Amino acid sequence: MRRVALLPAMLIAVGNASPALNSSPSVAVPAGATPTSIVQAAKPAEWKAISADDLMIIDLKSGKRIVVQLAPLFAPVHVANIRALAKNGYWTGAAIYRVQDNYVAQWGNNESEKPLPAGVVAQPPAEYERPLAGLDITPLGSPDSYAPAAGYVGGWPVAYDTKAGTANLVHCYASVGVGRGLSPDTGMGGELYAAIGHAPRSLDRVIAVVGRVVSGIEHLSSLPRGTEALGFYKERTSDVPIASVRLASMLPDAERPRFEYLDEKSQSFAAWLHVKKNRRDDFYIRPAGGVDLCNAPVPVRRGR
Repeated sequence: MRRVALLPAMLIAVGNASPALNSSPSVAVPAGATPTSIVQAAKPAEWKAISADDLMIIDLKSGKRIVVQLAPLFAPVHVANIRALAKNGYWTGAAIYRVQDNYVAQWGNNESEKPLPAGVVAQPPAEYERPLAGLDITPLGSPDSYAPAAGYVGGWPVAYDTKAGTANLVHCYASVGVGRGLSPDTGMGGELYAAIGHAPRSLDRVIAVVGRVVSGIEHLSSLPRGTEALGFYKERTSDVPIASVRLASMLPDAERPRFEYLDEKSQSFAAWLHVKKNRRDDFYIRPAGGVDLCNAPVPVRRGR
């Protein structure tokens, strides 16, 4: 069955007016600073390395590479499945077979009956949200259209509800989720998709978000669109073949790609988020005064 997814000068004090679990620290922002200039000036200690076991490398037969960061904090069973599938070569012979305009690119073995490796949970729990307890969230400080509040934890964009006591990863551009059939099916992780268009936030808490593309999203978003319903390719000859899917931890140390994210608890992140909401550099005629969560993705860079 097909599983679908769906510089000196005036200093500005930074605060956070949102209802908060934790407020961002007050910092000083140089007048005219841009998000890019703040990220470039961030101190080495403000960057956090992403574990090699959380990086999934998808090499296409064309030679192009896509790197996905996995999110075990939010979908531990699905992520454990994905790691096991990668370690056992499950995606050998797999392909990208669905590219729906302004929505998703999806890959896997599609309708094959390929047996699952030992240890893979065929029917994981519905990891669409998790308890809020134990999460040290940095609030976005701007309203969210899909949840009572939004913010960041561990480098991830999250929505949360203090009354319900829940938090969830959100569907932003480059988010990676698990294709599934109709409920109660939750998808075991063999069919994955990445959002390649406007953030499909209506999928939040409906499907398991297991990661995000940190490198190579352009290799998915630039693919020809499928002409069949939901963006499936009509002919299998249109499928984009995958050469291999591996975890970075499976590669020799010298060959591993390395990535790190800007710590949302750092002063540079607080300054960066403030400037994302209040652009005052030359091009911007008026500051917006706020920002959408998906328009303020945590900065990620290649590891040093």
